[in-house]
Amino acid sequence: MKTLLFLILALLYSYDSFAGGIETSMHAAGKMNVTLGVIAIIFIGIVVYLFLIDRKITRLEKEIKERQS
Repeated sequence: MKTLLFLILALLYSYDSFAGGIETSMHAAGKMNVTLGVIAIIFIGIVVYLFLIDRKITRLEKEIKERQS
């Protein structure tokens, strides 16, 4: 059990130092803003898609209720 805990902590520590290096190098090269922009566009696209799907489902539910009445 102690070995597993040590392994998890070692992996988290190495990931933290690795991620910090990537962040520093991407920010220095000017790619950090591009990366954040792409992530924001993808997130906005997913939110819009879910909103449209919700509207379609709501419309279909209303149609089903009207047909059953």
